[in-house]
Amino acid sequence: MKQIKGGVTAAKGFEAASTAAGIKYTGRTDMALIYSQMPCAAAGTFTTNVVKAAPVRWDQQVIAGGGPVQAVVVNSGIANACTGKEGFACCQNTAEAAARVLDIPPAGILIGSTGVIGKQMPVDKLTAGIQVMAEKKGASLESGTEAAKAIMTTDTCVKELAAEIEIGGRTVTIGGMAKGSGMIHPNMCTMLAFITTDAVISKEALQKALSEDVGDTYNMISVDGDTSTNDTVVLLANGMAGNPEITYGSADYQKFAEALHAINEYLAKKIAGDGEGATALFEAKAVNCGDKEQAKTLAKSIVCSNLTKAAIAGHDANWGRILCAMGYSGAQFDPEKVDLYFESEAGRIQIIENGTALSYSEEEATKILSEPYVTAVADVKMGDAWAAAWGCDLTHGYIDINADYRS
Repeated sequence: MKQIKGGVTAAKGFEAASTAAGIKYTGRTDMALIYSQMPCAAAGTFTTNVVKAAPVRWDQQVIAGGGPVQAVVVNSGIANACTGKEGFACCQNTAEAAARVLDIPPAGILIGSTGVIGKQMPVDKLTAGIQVMAEKKGASLESGTEAAKAIMTTDTCVKELAAEIEIGGRTVTIGGMAKGSGMIHPNMCTMLAFITTDAVISKEALQKALSEDVGDTYNMISVDGDTSTNDTVVLLANGMAGNPEITYGSADYQKFAEALHAINEYLAKKIAGDGEGATALFEAKAVNCGDKEQAKTLAKSIVCSNLTKAAIAGHDANWGRILCAMGYSGAQFDPEKVDLYFESEAGRIQIIENGTALSYSEEEATKILSEPYVTAVADVKMGDAWAAAWGCDLTHGYIDINADYRS
């Protein structure tokens, strides 16, 4: 796999655009369009929250229908969640407006929204924005980056990545963009992510590749413990690379799945590290576990602990909070066999051995914990399975952002 520049427009045949529609924000773009020159096989995974936003229900309907998809319309500022029949009608009207200007069926258009819950969407602004984007869409890498900027809310950085692989002598490209900073908690994929590829791949293989990967990527991130109403990951494949068709279980499928995993893990970590008010990406690894499920449970419990997140913010090697989080995770282990390490670019230090504190330098620990990417490694000595989860530190900035987000 070769990492390359770009995002959703890196793959052949994909175009993007953005515009300032004035949905909630002023002085910045807030709508994005992804368009494929050819109809695409489409796969998707969505929030497990019982309260599902109208765009989620619309996209689930489109994906379940099994037909080709050719465009995605996304807005930031208003989530179109808890908006009843009017909210779902807005999705229908948005798809129909896009269908008219793009000359494709409404059933071939996906919708994404992110922002404030409970407010109705200004359909006239959406329609006007779609017209503008249809006229300015382009295949440049810059167009993709601008689309990634347009879907940001409290995000502080653009999240996009692209990669190339070789399938049957043809170059296949996968690119993606995501947004997410708050209301992030592992339970499918608590954010928005849109991934494009020019691979020729069966719809079954496409859906399986996505569904099987979210458990190790987007499901393993947490910022604040809140599972969003709008969680959506969409994967589109237009087949323009001209490779032999990728089918589920084949060697080519494995190669494609590995590349997709690299894109998904990168975007997931970018979301976790860009948590609202965060100053550091916090990674937890549970290693030498009895099985994968135990490892995932332990790692997620650590990154979800508010007390641990606060300790990371204070660069404090408060290992008792980590052991405590492991203890209430529901996973069984012997606390008197646990070794714990902290590591970053500043070095690696062991804090406890067999559940007991070692004599270590607090100054060295603080130095290691002061880096922007910090990892805690918990060794439970039960086997050879492992898992990683990603979160961020918890600072006063999180409260500052969310205390008045709606207004």
